[in-house]
Amino acid sequence: MMKRYAILLLILFISVPLFASRSKQVDRLQESAIVLQEIMNIPEEGIPTDLLRKSECIIIIPAMKKAAFGFGGNYGRGAMLCRLTDNNWSAPVMVSITGGSFGLQIGGSSTDIVLLVMNKRGVDKLLESKFTIGGDATAAAGPKGRSAAAATDAQMRAEMLCYARSRGVFAGISIQGSVLKPERNDNEDLYGKVVEPKAIIAGKVPVPGPAKKLVAELKQYSEMAAK
Repeated sequence: MMKRYAILLLILFISVPLFASRSKQVDRLQESAIVLQEIMNIPEEGIPTDLLRKSECIIIIPAMKKAAFGFGGNYGRGAMLCRLTDNNWSAPVMVSITGGSFGLQIGGSSTDIVLLVMNKRGVDKLLESKFTIGGDATAAAGPKGRSAAAATDAQMRAEMLCYARSRGVFAGISIQGSVLKPERNDNEDLYGKVVEPKAIIAGKVPVPGPAKKLVAELKQYSEMAAK
């Protein structure tokens, strides 16, 4: 009997951290869905749906934190999803972003970040290890509004378009020098096993339950752009 209790306790101690870790990823995906919905629904100020439709991938970092330890810094975690067909999106790859103070001057200590990856260059490198925005991929502050017609040449040539929202203020920003990378431990927490990021964005991994709302929203906004 004592041996049975010992085994049960061991299972409990192992399981609790696993559930807690997965819970963090579930929360991030739920927050990402809310961020996307709120930003896309800002009248005349949201991300242009035609740009979303043209993008290869989207990266959403809810509530990125700012900190200072002798110098400014930013850190956040979120999810990247990539387009499979016109209106269908992959399951999420959990990612992180880190960087120094890069001119995020719209206030607040917690900022939502949305990045549109406009072509496939740099995506493979990101999925293998990490890349630096502005180094491995050119980036620009994204245009706002219902249509991308007002976008500048620099914006349209950029490989990534960057947006931020803090305290209700939504704006295109520059995040040059920030480092993006996949978080393999976070992905393992979410999927319950080791999964390769390339397999996820190729559509070889089913969309997990906690990500279905986010994927459904991306499909909805992609379809809106096609009309």
